[in-house]
Amino acid sequence: MAVLEIVKYPALILRSKTQAVEKIDDDIRKIVDDMIETMYADRGMGLAANQVSINKRIFIMDDSDEQNEPLCYINPEIVEQSGEIELNEGCLSFPGLYVKITRPNYVKVKALDRNGKEFIKEAEGYGAHCILHELDHLNGITFIDMLSPLKRKIAEKKLAKARKITL
Repeated sequence: MAVLEIVKYPALILRSKTQAVEKIDDDIRKIVDDMIETMYADRGMGLAANQVSINKRIFIMDDSDEQNEPLCYINPEIVEQSGEIELNEGCLSFPGLYVKITRPNYVKVKALDRNGKEFIKEAEGYGAHCILHELDHLNGITFIDMLSPLKRKIAEKKLAKARKITL
């Protein structure tokens, strides 16, 4: 396994809709394993393939308390969503930036696991936010796209300031 480089905003791949995975093989499983290692190395809760410069409809996440139960979502599709909740979100491609985002409080998703077996996952609260955040990535949408123009400008200024501090 390897830790991959996470692309940072405003990298163009973050604005690109990803391609469906046609065949789950050892190459795809290696991508999944590397993404899991990368997510844990950067202490994230989720990671989409385009965040590591891979144009595939894959994301991984771990919303377990111990951060030891990674789930792989290949070609995910929303089956159902409902409710509404505003929570703070961050993103590995936007280091140091956290903003309040309103999303559905509940989501049901259908996807394939790393072995090609279909599964259904239901989540609420932060888990739902994470799934929807990663699904947005796969569609070329970032969480700052959900902000009003004024809040987005403020967020971009915070991001620029955070980058100067960490350089």
